Amino acid sequence: MKMTRVLALAAALALAGTAAQAQQFFRIGTGGTAGTYYPVGGMIANVVSQPGKVVATAQASNGSVANVNGIAGGSMEAGFSQADVATWAQKGSGIYEGKPNVPGLRLIANLYPESVHVVVRKGAGIKSVADLKGKRVALDEPGSGTLVNARAILAAYGIKEADIKPEYIKPNQAGDKMKDGSLDAFFFTGGAPAGAISELASAGGGIDILPIEGAQADALRKSSPFFAPDTIPADTYRGVGTVHTLAVGAQLVTSDKIDANLVYEVTKALFSDAAKAQFANGHAKGKYITKENAVKSAGIPFHPGAERFYKEAGLLK
Repeated sequence: MKMTRVLALAAALALAGTAAQAQQFFRIGTGGTAGTYYPVGGMIANVVSQPGKVVATAQASNGSVANVNGIAGGSMEAGFSQADVATWAQKGSGIYEGKPNVPGLRLIANLYPESVHVVVRKGAGIKSVADLKGKRVALDEPGSGTLVNARAILAAYGIKEADIKPEYIKPNQAGDKMKDGSLDAFFFTGGAPAGAISELASAGGGIDILPIEGAQADALRKSSPFFAPDTIPADTYRGVGTVHTLAVGAQLVTSDKIDANLVYEVTKALFSDAAKAQFANGHAKGKYITKENAVKSAGIPFHPGAERFYKEAGLLK
């Protein structure tokens, strides 16, 4: 009897060990909790998690650059990144020129367009990006794609960081400072509507969002082809009319070191019928997360696991 119990216990432990080995963790770096990456990342983690196989979690972070660095360092399996940052990181160009780059960065999916928001206090007399000179402006935190975009946009309008009073804080902190009058404007690149901006627009005083169009936008698009013309529809934010701006693609990226079968299962789950329903009901940008959009504007190589799924779906040759 004792030997039977020992053998049964050994068998149970072996089964438990096999189950633990079969279950894989998939940490997804997102962005600040008041932005768009975080809620969309939460939806993605929910739909790609599979009991006993994949445990996916969304982690708040400083954004694109921080996520790329986290993937390179092994502290996360995947993360959100703007298309420009992902391409620069993989190729060693742009902000990564002359710095250590991430040649093993791979694409899982292009997700949705991210609108560049330049938010100002209503009635502050700021009608153009050019009017930000001398003003108190938040550019987001180091490690964010927003900071990269903000610097490029300011430069397109002939403004240096020394020409403004810059702050390097997240959009929700910027919103709080704008409410109490200690900040004039802030930049945010993300899918509209963004929680922090919606909350600010509904608070007393109201907001405006500056246009990015005309000669400056054309010059930016020529020098940085990742930018595309974009429109934030009227009433996306309370009291704000139609805004013509620029956008960059939001992408889900990973490392070439991550298991191909794991990435295949994640990609397959990402575009299931159940996922489509959740995305459509969960966020305004959810409708853009389709397998057809996933293979557009790649910029970097697909991960072999993702590539396998898209080939099976007839989207890649």
